[in-house]
Amino acid sequence: MSADPSPAYDEELMAAVGGLGTALRALVDASVRTTLPAAALREAAGEAQALADRLSAATRPVHELPELDDLLTFRRVYSPVTGVGSALAPPMRLRRADPDDPRAGILGTATLGQPYEGPPGYAHGGMSALLLDQLLGACAIAAGLWGMTVRLENDYRRPVPLRTPLELCARVVDDTGRRTVVAGTIATAADPGTPLVEGRGVFVLPRPERLAGYFGAVTDASGRPSPPARPTDGTAVPRD
Repeated sequence: MSADPSPAYDEELMAAVGGLGTALRALVDASVRTTLPAAALREAAGEAQALADRLSAATRPVHELPELDDLLTFRRVYSPVTGVGSALAPPMRLRRADPDDPRAGILGTATLGQPYEGPPGYAHGGMSALLLDQLLGACAIAAGLWGMTVRLENDYRRPVPLRTPLELCARVVDDTGRRTVVAGTIATAADPGTPLVEGRGVFVLPRPERLAGYFGAVTDASGRPSPPARPTDGTAVPRD
């Protein structure tokens, strides 16, 4: 994949955020798989709480963007689906299907571990919806379109296995001004031609007055007003 075309950022801070995110994802995964006895779990809980207290020494309000985020280039480091700094994200990686054709759609890869379990051995259906919402929205962005999700429909053909590399794909199927329709699928990387989940999303660009109402309080990390002009979670899609 190509390098992130976003403006310069603090590379040391980015590396630290990514490193913490990786460690936290490992901790979450271990926490749902461990079979340690109660005494060891109580000790671990104390250590985890101590870490949470350390990280809480300096926090940002809900409407303040993280220092590393850049809405103009769709960089969101704490996205719960793709964010390198998020303990919740698998994370899913995205790329353009054809770097020279923005309408060719996008491809994604992800592996869901046991923190995302629904039926034993398989992913929770809500995780499939979360991945598809992100995938379809990012596909619209890659095509030069954007909007907020107003409808998401999923057909669950087969269960999505855990600890199995997944391949996701999406493409725009309709664009009528403020309204964009995107379709996508989730499959295993070993059998990408057999969809496990099929999704269809409708994205609508809110009118200016609604955008102002939704995002007027957003600021950048220095406290300056920074309302996004495009209502999206802002995940970047590399060109290749």
